[in-house]
Amino acid sequence: MSAWWSRWVELCARREDGLSVALVRIGVALIVGFHIVYLYASGALELVWLDAAHGGMRAIDGGVLRSFGGAVPELVYPLAVGTVLASLAMALGLTRWATWATWLGFWVLADLNGHAGGSYDELLTSELFLLGWSGAHRRLSVLRSPDSTSIAAVRWLMILQLAVMYLSSALQKVSAHWVPWGDHMALWYILQQPTWQRIPMLWLAPVAWTTRVATVVSWMFEITAPLLVLAMWFRHTRTRTGRLRSLFNRLDARLLILAVGFGMHVGIEASMEVGGFSFATLALYCACFSPEEWRRAFPKLG
Repeated sequence: MSAWWSRWVELCARREDGLSVALVRIGVALIVGFHIVYLYASGALELVWLDAAHGGMRAIDGGVLRSFGGAVPELVYPLAVGTVLASLAMALGLTRWATWATWLGFWVLADLNGHAGGSYDELLTSELFLLGWSGAHRRLSVLRSPDSTSIAAVRWLMILQLAVMYLSSALQKVSAHWVPWGDHMALWYILQQPTWQRIPMLWLAPVAWTTRVATVVSWMFEITAPLLVLAMWFRHTRTRTGRLRSLFNRLDARLLILAVGFGMHVGIEASMEVGGFSFATLALYCACFSPEEWRRAFPKLG
């Protein structure tokens, strides 16, 4: 274990162009900013982040704001505005502190009401935490030259985060409705719940078998998500020998895994209301491509 850990630390500590992580930074910043603006525009902000005494849906203790007066408009609205402005500065790469300000603001807001929000709140705050340490603000910045900027290879931590998130999601779905040896009815039931569905989904009844296929594919994709880390490692060490490494690289297993994941998230976003989950997850996909691959695909990024 000591040897494995040493190699992992060495991998994450090596220096590389910060382009891939900068793309994650821009995506996460825009998602956080849009999320808060959308909450305000839809009227949901005051419902979920204000105490019942000020128009909220329920009495809340205010989380971190408890010591400063609680979830009151005088604190929540300025904090929301400040977080949106910080996310804009973060997207533009103005300063590292913009990322930390976005992290702090969004963490405090998401912590106000434990009965509102979702797992994507924790996903976004953890992404922001990694980005705060990464130095990605120096790449794709409006204040700095477009030349490559070397940062620690924190994108490997983001790849690991993807794998852990998917795997933990699959482990929480070990039920008769999700697993391949069950009845595969999980997605059908979910799509019939008004809480999740975007539109009434009874029209799916004649082809309900498609939801059963999607259930199995989704669960199998998530439970095997650690293969993404293995595929990325094999790609990173593709000059070495080994049949399994050769097979993974010949098939480009990384692209196959990401393609299935992308299709799954498109389907989720098209049929379900899940907040910022899909976009927060897809932002991490940018880390799965090396800076060299991004520059080859989009030369102007270099």
